Amino acid sequence: MAALTATAPGASAWHGVLRKPAVRKLGVLLVLAAVLVPFAAARWGSGAWPGALTVDLSEPLGTASDWIVDNRDSHPLFLYFLGHVSNVVVIAVRAVYLALLAVGWAGVTAVAALTAWRVAGVRTALGTGAAFLGCGLLGMWVPTMQTLALMVVAVAASVVAGALLGLAAGLSDRMHRVLRPVLDTMQVLPAFAYLLPVVLVFGIGVPAAVLATVVYAAPPMARLTALGLRGADKEVLEAVESLGTTARQRLLTARIPLARKELLLGLNQTIMMALSMAVIASVIGAGGLGDRVYQALASVDVGAALAAGIPIVLLAVVLDRVTGAAGARLGEAPAPNARALGAYALIAAVAVAVAGRLAGRLEWPESWVVGIAEPVNRAVDWMTAHLYSGVPVVGGTADWAGRFTTWVLDPLRDGLLWLPWWAVLLVVAALAWLIGTWGTALTAVLAMAAIGVLGVWKPSLDTLSQVLAAVAVALVVGFATGIAAARSDRVERWLRPVLDVFQTMPQFVYLIPVVALFGVGRAPAVAAAVVYALPAVVRITAQGLRQVDPAALESARSLGATGAQQLRQVQLPLARPALLLAVNQGVVLVLAVVVIGGLVGGGALGYDVVFGLAQGDLATGLVAGAAIVCLGLMLDRVTQPTGRRARKGA
Repeated sequence: MAALTATAPGASAWHGVLRKPAVRKLGVLLVLAAVLVPFAAARWGSGAWPGALTVDLSEPLGTASDWIVDNRDSHPLFLYFLGHVSNVVVIAVRAVYLALLAVGWAGVTAVAALTAWRVAGVRTALGTGAAFLGCGLLGMWVPTMQTLALMVVAVAASVVAGALLGLAAGLSDRMHRVLRPVLDTMQVLPAFAYLLPVVLVFGIGVPAAVLATVVYAAPPMARLTALGLRGADKEVLEAVESLGTTARQRLLTARIPLARKELLLGLNQTIMMALSMAVIASVIGAGGLGDRVYQALASVDVGAALAAGIPIVLLAVVLDRVTGAAGARLGEAPAPNARALGAYALIAAVAVAVAGRLAGRLEWPESWVVGIAEPVNRAVDWMTAHLYSGVPVVGGTADWAGRFTTWVLDPLRDGLLWLPWWAVLLVVAALAWLIGTWGTALTAVLAMAAIGVLGVWKPSLDTLSQVLAAVAVALVVGFATGIAAARSDRVERWLRPVLDVFQTMPQFVYLIPVVALFGVGRAPAVAAAVVYALPAVVRITAQGLRQVDPAALESARSLGATGAQQLRQVQLPLARPALLLAVNQGVVLVLAVVVIGGLVGGGALGYDVVFGLAQGDLATGLVAGAAIVCLGLMLDRVTQPTGRRARKGA
């Protein structure tokens, strides 16, 4: 009896371990692996995806491309629908661009600053005016107006389309169920994947750029509109309904006013994503600032790229601050005489514009341009001579890039390529099932298998190796920085403006400093991806740790736990859902920039997409784009816990 009593606690502990879902899943996976691995090894052996399971899409895609090219000027679909859409887009963008030029640099700056003052306050207004003047000083006034014109049209169309979809999803459960997986999938698609289909239909030019931007930027508006409408206060809606109002009256008088904050947040996110896409769309003829960056990167002219990249950042920061401040001030009582002050501001802006036109000063004076390309290139040349290699003890930046490629990227890529294709699918299934459900695992496996069917298994694993390396670096640095920010108010205050700027920078801009420091290759593409993903990882980690229940921390302190023990045993376990979200967002953001890294020698799928766009080889580009979509979907499913598991983790 004593022996039984002694073993009872151990048996109870083992029983508790075996009852955990993750342990049960792991046991099932081990049994399946014991059965499937010998069979797969005997049937297929090792190596890459078998050619017998590959579908060659080059011929049908080439046929479709030829049909579109041959019928673009004659088929009714193009003549009476797509052609009109293209013409409307061109006319709208040109009208906005000519209006901006007609107002002149002084008028545009005045209108922008006074609008910011009316919406967000004096400090934001001063920053807005300085930002527009900075674009002119850098000699980028006309490209800035081109980008702004495209942005105005694309954002307007994105907001309308997103709001309509969000309205349907917010009012109909069936539509919400239909749209949710579509929006989830669109969220993980890298921006480059949106360029190929519109180029296939509309060709190179402004219409393709605008429509690709609309498709990319509309989902946040749709998602947040639906969230705001579905999250409206039930008691308020019941009170309004008790007054005998119709469904339309309830929508206009209750649902939409209650969802104003979500709608403004959707507008903010749509603007930022539209700017990011409008810059990337320069590779398909969008023009403007993005085209200047693209052309400069193509010739490795870092100075010219920086001169065009700074206005992009200034424009992004201004748009983010103005829309963010509008959302923060929503619901506040208007200042006394606010309407009169707004009228005076409008009159002042019009007066400035008229004065500039009468003085013949519509264009930014050439004598006011400050050229930074030459000194920046001199600095890059100095870095090439002194920092790229030969630095005592630490080595140069080119040495770092070479070592990272040799010691991390090459072994990781070779290891993935060494694994049998069926082993890769089993690993993907295991990871997805452990963190999610069998449906999650099935989706991840099918997405990965589709890559093999498309015939781009090797370049996809090359891209995957870059993503894994970048995610590992981003998580190590991001978690450490996020923990420091969560535990120190001073660190958090110091990091906030840096993270704000980094989060508003479009993806394209991140390529400029890494090219200056590391040259071209896979390592610079990974470095750009790490820098792009860091702000999100740091913010989510810090927020998750700061939101840990203070009572739990106080209890740990009362038991004599040190700061490190509180972190390991209380904060990190309780912040697990936020940390998993940080991993997921880091993966998605890294993939987006690793693909763009094809422009700076990243190779793999990114190179195939760029090559397809540059050479008009739509078969190569579309297949690579589809593989990127599948890779993004797989990575999202592998790193995104289901809602139920996330709640259990909490």
